[in-house]
Amino acid sequence: MAAPRDRVAHLLRQLQRAACQCPSHSHTYSQAPGLSPSGKTTDYAFEMAVSNIRYGAGVTKEVGMDLQNMGAKNVCLMTDKNLSQLPPIQTVMDSFVKNGINFKVYDNVRVEPTDRSFMEAIEFAKRGAFDAYVAMGGGSTIDTCKAANLYASSPDSDFLDYVNAPIGKGKPVTAPLKPLIAVPTTSGTGSETTGVAIFDYEHLKVKTGIASRAIKPTLGLIDPLHTLYLPERVIANSGFDVLCHALESYTALPYHMRSPCPANPVTRPAYQGSNPISDIWAVHALRIVAKYLKRAVRNPDDLEARSNMHLASAFAGIGFGNAGVHLCHGMSYPISGLVKTYKAKDYNVDHPLVPHGLSVVLTSPAVFTFTAQMSPERHLEMAEILGADTRTARIPDAGPILADTLRKFLFDLDVADGLAAIGYSKADIPALVKGTLPQERVTKLAPRPQSEEDLSVLFEASMKLY
Repeated sequence: MAAPRDRVAHLLRQLQRAACQCPSHSHTYSQAPGLSPSGKTTDYAFEMAVSNIRYGAGVTKEVGMDLQNMGAKNVCLMTDKNLSQLPPIQTVMDSFVKNGINFKVYDNVRVEPTDRSFMEAIEFAKRGAFDAYVAMGGGSTIDTCKAANLYASSPDSDFLDYVNAPIGKGKPVTAPLKPLIAVPTTSGTGSETTGVAIFDYEHLKVKTGIASRAIKPTLGLIDPLHTLYLPERVIANSGFDVLCHALESYTALPYHMRSPCPANPVTRPAYQGSNPISDIWAVHALRIVAKYLKRAVRNPDDLEARSNMHLASAFAGIGFGNAGVHLCHGMSYPISGLVKTYKAKDYNVDHPLVPHGLSVVLTSPAVFTFTAQMSPERHLEMAEILGADTRTARIPDAGPILADTLRKFLFDLDVADGLAAIGYSKADIPALVKGTLPQERVTKLAPRPQSEEDLSVLFEASMKLY
């Protein structure tokens, strides 16, 4: 075990030594200030957008009343095949019937959706002429429903019109959308709070998405009772998504260093960089993860732990939904998209699958070793929250300290030993790098710029964790 770990340490030392020492990059968040607001090249403002949120055990029963209050007459209920057989979906339908809501069910959502599965849902939505939507499930269901609502409300648009550049055209959403109520059943994506919908673009075998405040749900109903139906690995992997949402949004490029400065507020991206409001949500979410994730994984009946993780998912969603994520997520998309034969335990699917949270967290030790020099104090703060003793820590050691803390956290939760354990080898690194390059929406939010060579080293350093 020592030899691969020595190799990883050598690779990461190379990255640290390769750091630019110019005044712009040599210490915490010290890029040159932008011009005045009238001619500024970097942004000078940030905007917080979040869905309305209602939290409470049993709150799902209110969904029929909410739709009645909205005046909805013809509702689309979206879910997946697995969830359609479980009690939570019956709770929703009972509430519909009790409140006289007419509805149709679409239960063909794909776990880790593709452009094809999005388009199938969009066609269903167009045919149904719905005046409201309810999405019940994990991020895959909520994201699919966002896309269905968007394109059914803008029926003449080409699919790539709203997909993030450079894969799509990244056009602003101007069409008015129908109300969408999201009822999350997993504790990971925070999709009930955000204006982001992620999918696999099959042609390029890479994940991309749609990002616009316009597609965020009208209301998120966060009911912790649903988490009691989640198996151990689903809780763990969705929790890792929360973990990385918090870590990445807190260490992202600050909003006032992001460029270009928008000429019009409508073009200010949903992912704007770290900012004082998102920071609060990210730090609090991380504290909950540190306290409750292991309990939630190890004891399926621990309602306190699972309830808190359900809240942490929303908290981190509010944070990253406005600050954004960076390299762990950018690198995760080809890890998921290029999956060969790996099938994750506890996921009842008929296709190879690397769960999103797992694909994100496997690169986290390497990524935060790489980014730490740009904000070492923040990286040490994250390590301390996760249990590290940082009282005598040296600033140059911030990255390795956080990386080691993450490795211990993942080892304690039985996480696969790096990318090699899920089917990748060094021969796959060029393809993984190629799949990361189009993810500029998130990779450009990393506090430290990265070359193709840097990405190669990060993937190689992530082949083994322990």
